[in-house]
Amino acid sequence: MTTETAPRIALPGGEMLAWSDLPAERLAEGGPLAALAARVVPAGARVLLAGPHDPALLDRLAHAEVTCLLRSHPDGVALAERAAQVVVAGPAGLPAGERFDVVIAAAGLDAVESVEGTRLGWTGVLDRLTAALRPGGALLLRLDNPLGLHRLVATSPWYAGRDDSAWLIGGVLDADRPANLEQLRGRLGARGLRADACFAAYPHPAAPTALVDTGALARRTTSGFLDAALHGACSRAVARGTVLQDPARLAVDALHAGRAGELAPAWLVLARKSDAPATVGPAGADPAVADPAVADPAVADPAVVDPAARGRADLPVALVQTGPPGAGVVEVVDGPDGWRWRAAKAETRGGPAAAPFASRLAAYRDPGALTGPVPDGRLLRTLLLDGCLRRDTDALRRLLGGYARWLAGQVDADGRLAGPFGLASVDNVVVTGDAYAVLDPSWRAAEPLAVDVVLARSLWRFAAELLTGGYAHPWTSTLDVAGLTVVLGGVAGHDLDRPTVAAAVEAEAAIAAALHGLDADGRVALATELRAVEPTDPPIGSRSYQQLREAWLRQREELTRLAALLKWTEELLTSRERALRRADATIHLLSGSLSYRVGRLAIAPARIAKRGARAAKRRAREALAPKPEETQ
Repeated sequence: MTTETAPRIALPGGEMLAWSDLPAERLAEGGPLAALAARVVPAGARVLLAGPHDPALLDRLAHAEVTCLLRSHPDGVALAERAAQVVVAGPAGLPAGERFDVVIAAAGLDAVESVEGTRLGWTGVLDRLTAALRPGGALLLRLDNPLGLHRLVATSPWYAGRDDSAWLIGGVLDADRPANLEQLRGRLGARGLRADACFAAYPHPAAPTALVDTGALARRTTSGFLDAALHGACSRAVARGTVLQDPARLAVDALHAGRAGELAPAWLVLARKSDAPATVGPAGADPAVADPAVADPAVADPAVVDPAARGRADLPVALVQTGPPGAGVVEVVDGPDGWRWRAAKAETRGGPAAAPFASRLAAYRDPGALTGPVPDGRLLRTLLLDGCLRRDTDALRRLLGGYARWLAGQVDADGRLAGPFGLASVDNVVVTGDAYAVLDPSWRAAEPLAVDVVLARSLWRFAAELLTGGYAHPWTSTLDVAGLTVVLGGVAGHDLDRPTVAAAVEAEAAIAAALHGLDADGRVALATELRAVEPTDPPIGSRSYQQLREAWLRQREELTRLAALLKWTEELLTSRERALRRADATIHLLSGSLSYRVGRLAIAPARIAKRGARAAKRRAREALAPKPEETQ
C-alpha cells in the first residue's frame, strides 16, 4: 500500500488480510453487468459497490462517486486508485450516517460479510444495505438461483463445495435467504423496495455474458434473438468444463417452455426505495426517451402509466456479449415499433472495419451495422431441428429450399455473397412465414464467398450438429457428415459435391477462428478437428456426460454393424474357400482318369503342330525383312 492509496482505505475492523475475492475470470470492459450498471447510475451519483466486482466495473462508473465495501484488504489496495473511498470490513463497518444514491451488490450478499467480524446473515446484510440507501435510490442486487441451470448441469453437487471460499454454502435449506424470485420480491417489498426490473443472468452467476429481462423471456418464447442469445452464451460455457448435459440445449428448451427465467443461474434485480421523487436513469439520458409519457403523448395520463414501467423505460431488454476476447456488449431495447439494436459505444473504438483486412481475418464485426429493429421470427436452426425430429420432410424441403433461394437472391454483381450474407448460417437467420432475414448483421465476411460455399458451410454446420448431437432425423444412419451435407443440399435444390463441402469446411475453420479470436496455430488445430468430425463423435468442444454417452452408444452401434459385416464377410470367404476346395478335388479326380489321359494324347500332335507353325511363321518374317546393309 502506497502513501497515495492509504488515505482512501478505511479499516474499521473485520478486514481479511490474506484473502482475495476479485474474480479470476473477467469479461472485456466488465461485460453486460458493467454496461447495465452504467445505465442505472446517474452522473454525479454516490454509489456503494458492496462486495467484490470486476475492476472494469469501476471504470464504467467513472461519472459517479464510488465507495467500495470489501472484506479483503488486498482487493481494497487493488481498487483504491479507481474508487473515491474503500471500506475494508463487513457490512457493519459502514458509517451509520452514510447514504447513497445507488447500491450495487452484483456479487451477491454472501461475499459482503467478513469471517473476521460479526455475522449478520443474508437478511441482516440486506437490512444494512437498505439502510444505507437514500429514499428514491436504486438497489442492484444479485441472487443466485438454487435450482439454476448451472447447478442442474454441474458434475459436483452444490452441497459438496470444498474450495477455500466455501465457508458457507447457500441453498434452499437456508430459510434466511430467498429461494426464488417471488420470495426476493417479497423480501424487498417488506423493506420498502419496489422491484422495477429483473434480469436473468446466463450462463453462470459469477460471469454472465447474457442478461435478459425475465418478462421478455416469459412472453417471447419463440423469439429467434433470445434463442440465439441463450444458446450462444451457454455453448461457450460448456466448452470450458465438463457438465452432465448440454446447458445450451436445456436453456433453449426452457425458453420454449416459458421457464427460462425460472431456470436462470442468477437474477439481477433493480429495486427502488419508496418515496422516490425522481426516476434513476442512465447517465446523460434524454428525458424524452427515459419517460414514456413524454415519448408517447397518448400515454401522458399519469393514471395510465405504470410506475414500474417508468423505471424500466430506458433499460435494455437484453445485454449480450459475444465474439472473440475484447468484444463489447450489444444491447436490445424495446421501442414503440418493437425491439431495436443499441450497440455499446465502447465497442466502436479503433474503426472495426479496417482491422480484419489488416490482420487478414476471414470475418470481423462491425458494430455500426447494429441499427434499426431486431428481425422478428423463429431461428432457422430451431425450425430445422423440429422438422428433423418430427420427420417432416415437406417442412424441411420448404425451409431449406426457401433458404437457398433467399441466399441466391443476395448475391453481388460478381455472383458472390458479401458482408453479413457471407455468414448467414442457419443459426444466424430468422424466419417469419416465407421471409428470411439475418439476425445479427454485425458479423461480416472479410471477402465475398461463393453461394455454394456459403450454403455448404451452413448445411455442414447443421449436419455436424445433427449427427454429433444424436438428433433423430429422416435419413439413413450410415451417412457421414459430408454425405448428409450433400443430402441436405439436394433437399434445398442444390447439387453439392464433396469437394465443395471440403472447401466449406476450410471456410468454417477460418471464420470460426476469427469469431473466437484464435491464432494461427489454433486455426490449424481447429481445421484438423473439423475435417476429422465423424457421426460417432461427441459435439465439437463439448464435454457433456450425456452427449458422451450418446456418442458411446453410436460408436457401439457402429461397432455392432461392423462386427456383423465382418462376420458376413468371413462366412462368405469360408463358403468360397469350400467351393474352391471342391473344385480343386474335382480337378485332381478328373486328371487321373483314363479319358483325361486319352484326350491329352489326342491333342498332343495338335499342340506340336501349332508350335511348329508359329516357328515357321517367325522365320519367314525374318527372311523377308530388309537387311540393314540394303537399307543404307
